[in-house]
Amino acid sequence: MIADIQSDATSRMAKAVENASEEFAAVRTGRANPSLFSGLVVEYYGAPTPLQQLASFQNPEARTLLITPYDRAALGDIEKALRDSDIGANPANDGNVIRVVMPELTEERRKEYVKVVHGKAEDARVSVRNVRRHAKDAIEKLVKDGEIGEDEGKRAEKDLDAATKKHVEQVDAMLKNKEAELLQV
Repeated sequence: MIADIQSDATSRMAKAVENASEEFAAVRTGRANPSLFSGLVVEYYGAPTPLQQLASFQNPEARTLLITPYDRAALGDIEKALRDSDIGANPANDGNVIRVVMPELTEERRKEYVKVVHGKAEDARVSVRNVRRHAKDAIEKLVKDGEIGEDEGKRAEKDLDAATKKHVEQVDAMLKNKEAELLQV
């Protein structure tokens, strides 16, 4: 029972860290990166479709991204979705591909992105702590119902605290790396 609770909690904490990693990747740095467009949805034949399913991406230069649609009929829809997004880039359509040149980040914009990343990191930490709280409640219920002893419950809580600390440290390390990447000129 305790092992099930702990393994479930650990896997849910790992998912929270993985989610934070994906959200960090979507925050723009000075480089053009296909993950910037991971959340972008294009209206394709009346159905909202993720851009990743409609086109391939190439990164010929640090700040340039070429988006090649699998279906040329979607070129206009993809360009419209890019213009309407909050990415801050102006796409150029040449009839075959869409060229997206990312503008240079100003120091002010970099600091805004750092604040965004800090918020996402805090959300991830809260998520990890919520998983810990739910698992701790389940362990306390087992102790209260007499299914396990108090010593066993205390040991399980210590293990849970160690897993929580490990996952929060992973989020903090990712935050530190992303912050350094954002502030690098």
